Amino acid sequence: MGARVAYAAAVQFGLKSVLEGTTFRALQELWQYADEIDLYQSAWVNDHLLPVLGDRTDPCLESWVTVTALAQATTRLRVGFLVSAMIYRHPAVLAKMAATLDIVSDGRLDLGLGAGWAADECATYGIDLPPLGERFDRFEEGCDVVTRLLTGEVSSFQGQFFRLVDAPCAPKPLQRPHPPIMIGGTGPKRTLRAVARFADHWNCPISPATVEESIDEWRRLRDVLADRCAEIGRDPATITTSIQLGYNSEPNEVADRAAMWREVGVDVGILSFDPPCDPDNLAATAAALTALTPDSGTRWQ
Repeated sequence: MGARVAYAAAVQFGLKSVLEGTTFRALQELWQYADEIDLYQSAWVNDHLLPVLGDRTDPCLESWVTVTALAQATTRLRVGFLVSAMIYRHPAVLAKMAATLDIVSDGRLDLGLGAGWAADECATYGIDLPPLGERFDRFEEGCDVVTRLLTGEVSSFQGQFFRLVDAPCAPKPLQRPHPPIMIGGTGPKRTLRAVARFADHWNCPISPATVEESIDEWRRLRDVLADRCAEIGRDPATITTSIQLGYNSEPNEVADRAAMWREVGVDVGILSFDPPCDPDNLAATAAALTALTPDSGTRWQ
C-alpha cells in the first residue's frame, strides 16, 4: 500500500475474540491486557455452539456466560456480541439476559443481534433453523420483543411467532432506553431494513478480495441503509457503523487499512485476535494505529 495518512477525525477501535481453540484464562488475560490500553474501547465475541475455524469437536465456550465473566474481569471496555444468534435463545429470555448483563457490567453492554445461520450447529443440537424468509420474520419479531421488554415496565405483544402477556423485565438495564443494539449483516432487503428500524449500530461483515473493493461495497450498502432509514423517517447519522479490520494482521498493515476506512467515514474498526494470540500484539497494533494521529497531542478515542 502507499504512504499512510492521518485520520480526518477520531475513531474507535475494538477487539474481537473467537471462543474456540482457547481457554477462559487465556481470554481473560487478553481482555485484561486490552482493558489497560486506551485505544481499545470495546471487546466482542462471536456466538457459536461449535467451532467455525477448527475441528467441530474442539472446545468452544458459550458466549453469554463467557462475556459475563469477562465483564467482571475488566473495568473499562464495553463488552458485546458480534453477533448473538436469535435462533439460540427465546427473545424474552434474551432480554432478561441482556438487562442482567448490563447491570453486571456497570452499563457496558453492546447487544449484538443476528438471525443466525449455522446449519451444522442447529442440526447437531436439534435447534430449529427455519428457511431464510421465516428466519428473518422471527428475527424482526424477536428484536421487537427485546426492545419492548428492555424499555417498557410491562409489555404485551402478539406476533406470528412470539407472545407476551403483561410481561415485566425487572430490573431494567442501567443504560437507557436500553443497551445499544448492534445488528450485523449485508442483506439489503431484510437486514438493512431491520437495522433502520431497531439498531443503534450496524456492523458490515464484508470481505471482498481487496480493501478498495470492500470500501466500494460498503458505500453501496450504506446508501441502501440510508434509503431504508428514509422509508421510516430516521436519520442514518444516528446509526454507528463498524467494519472488521482482519485477523491477527501485521500491525502496520492494520493501520493502513484502518486509515482507508476512516477516510470514508466508518466509526468503529474491530480487530480480530484469534488464538493463539500473544497479548503483546495488542500493544504493537495500538502503537501502529496511534502513530497515525494528526499530532502527538491527540489520542485515539
